[in-house]
Amino acid sequence: MKVFALYACVSLFALLCVTSKANQQAERLQELIVSKRSSKNNEVDHLINSWWDEEDLSKQKYCVSEQEGLRKADKIRSLPGQPKRVNFDQYSGYVTVNPKAGRALFYYFVESPYNPSAKPLVLWLNGGPGCSSLGYGAMQELGPFRVNSNGKTLFLNEYSWNNVANMLFLESPAGVGFSYSNTSSNYDEAGDKFTAKDAYVFLINWLERFPQYKSRDFFITGESYAGHYVPQLAYTILVHNKHKPKTIINLKGIAIGNPWSWVDDDTSLKGVYDYFWTHALNSDETHEAIDKHCDFGSHISEECVNSINKAYQEIGNIDQYNIYAPICHNTSLRNGQPGSVNNFDPCSENYVKAYLNNLKVQQALHAVPTNWTHCRKYKWTDRPSGILPTTKHLIASHIRFWIYSGDTDGIVPTISTRYSIKRLNLPVQVSWRPWYSGNEVGGYVEQYEGLSFVTVRGAGHEVPSWKPARALTLFTSFLNHTLPPHSPSS
Repeated sequence: MKVFALYACVSLFALLCVTSKANQQAERLQELIVSKRSSKNNEVDHLINSWWDEEDLSKQKYCVSEQEGLRKADKIRSLPGQPKRVNFDQYSGYVTVNPKAGRALFYYFVESPYNPSAKPLVLWLNGGPGCSSLGYGAMQELGPFRVNSNGKTLFLNEYSWNNVANMLFLESPAGVGFSYSNTSSNYDEAGDKFTAKDAYVFLINWLERFPQYKSRDFFITGESYAGHYVPQLAYTILVHNKHKPKTIINLKGIAIGNPWSWVDDDTSLKGVYDYFWTHALNSDETHEAIDKHCDFGSHISEECVNSINKAYQEIGNIDQYNIYAPICHNTSLRNGQPGSVNNFDPCSENYVKAYLNNLKVQQALHAVPTNWTHCRKYKWTDRPSGILPTTKHLIASHIRFWIYSGDTDGIVPTISTRYSIKRLNLPVQVSWRPWYSGNEVGGYVEQYEGLSFVTVRGAGHEVPSWKPARALTLFTSFLNHTLPPHSPSS
C-alpha cells in the first residue's frame, strides 16, 4: 500500500512537470493513469463486470423525448468571426438524456458542403476522460474552422472531415464544456458506464431530431481515452440493435486515434517507456533499470518508481504529446496574421478558450452561458483496465475497426498500440507497407483479420492538428472501406 502511494505521488509530480504546457486532454489521461496504480482503483475493475453482460445491458430502459421543431431552432445562422462564403449548414444545441435529473448533452453538427444527403453520419468523441469534443476535435483538429490568435475570429480548415462526411461532435459526459446536469451528484457518478449510456440516449434522441439520418451509414471516431468511449458505445449500439429492433442505429464501423488502454493498461505503459528509449529520450541505464524492476502488473516496487521518475527527469521540458513539436511560450492573445491549418499553433488551446467564452459565441451556439473550459476533473467511478472482451466482440461482429496512431506521440505511442494488437493474436491479411498522402509517405499500414492499423508519419497525439492532410486521406479511406493509397498521387 505504501509503495502504491509513493508511485502515485512521485510519478504524478514528474508527469506534471514534464507536461505543464501540454493540453488538458492529455493531462486528464495522465492523472487517470497514475490514479489507476492505487490498490483502491484496481478494485474498480471487479465492480463493473455487469457492464459487459449483454442481457443486463439489453434490459436497460431509455427515454426518447419529443423532438419536433428543435432541429430548426438549433440551426446556427453564423458564428461570430467566421469567414465569408461558408457553404455548409451548422447546428448546435442540447439533447436531454435524463429529464428527471435535468441532464443534457451539448452537440455541434456540421453537414458536408458536398451532397450531404449522400454522405455518412460520423460521431467524434474526445477523451480525457472529461474533455470537450467541441474545443479539441471541432476547433483544433478536424472541424471546419480553427481559431485565430486574437481569440475572436475563425479561419477555414481546408482538410476538415466534413468534406467527406456529416460530422457530429458531442461534449460528454455531463459537465464537460457546455453539457450540464441540474442534479449536481451526477458529476460524481461519471465513469465508463455512465458515459456510454448517456451517449446512446443522446444518439437515439438526436436521430429523432434529425430523422433524415436514421438510416444513414453511421460511424464512431475519437482519440485518446475514446479508446474506451468508442468501443463501449459501439457495443451498446450493437446490443440494443439486436434486442430493440425498432431503434436501429446503422453502425458500420469505428476508428480510434492513439487509443489509451483499449486492450490493457499494463501493455500500454510498457510501450510508453520503450518508446522513450527508442526515440533517444532516455539513457540506456534508465531503460535497463525499468526493464529490470518494472513488470507493469499489480506490483510496483520502489525501484520501479525511482526508475520511472528518472525517465521523466531525463526527458526534460518537452511536449510529450508530440515529442518533436514546439511548446507554447506565450499564452496571451495576439492580433497577428491569420492562422494556417498547415502550421499548427501550439498555443491554439488558449485561442479556443477565449473564443468559446465570448458571450456572443455562446449565444450563436445556443449554449447556456457558461464559464467554458476544455476539460473537467472527475472522480471517474468505473473503468476497466482494458477492454479486450469488448474489442473481441466488435471484431466478431464484422463492423469496420480501425486504429490509427500518430508516430510522434509519447503518451499513447505506436509501440503501445502494436503491443496491444499483438495480444489479440489476429492473422495478418495485408503485410506492413507505406501509404501515401499526395506525393509523400503518410505513414504505414498493416491489416489484420477484423482490424486495420494505420500510423500517421509526423503526427502527435491529436493527429488532425499536426497532419491535417494526411488525417483526411486516412479518414476518407476508412469511410470508403479501402486501405490508404499504396502509391503517390499522379
